[in-house]
Amino acid sequence: MLISKENLEIRDQISGFERRVEDMHVAFYKYYIGEEHILPDLEGFERELLLFSRKKIIDLELSKNMDRILYKFQNRKKIWLVWVEESRHDKKTS
Repeated sequence: MLISKENLEIRDQISGFERRVEDMHVAFYKYYIGEEHILPDLEGFERELLLFSRKKIIDLELSKNMDRILYKFQNRKKIWLVWVEESRHDKKTS
């Protein structure tokens, strides 16, 4: 019973990370197009995600989901960094 409760909490945290990746994607896009002028806290989120990923996850399905979220984050991070560079370059040439 204790393991299933722990797994449920881990699953909820992983789902929360996935939502936050999506929310950050939207926030970075808004920054890129000029709707927002403040960068989202990428470093803080990345630190939090990495700390959580170091937990030992026994359930194979949850472990695979965490790996999927980390992969998704890394791919999105590449996109976000390109957007930040492009928006900074556009601001300098304007």
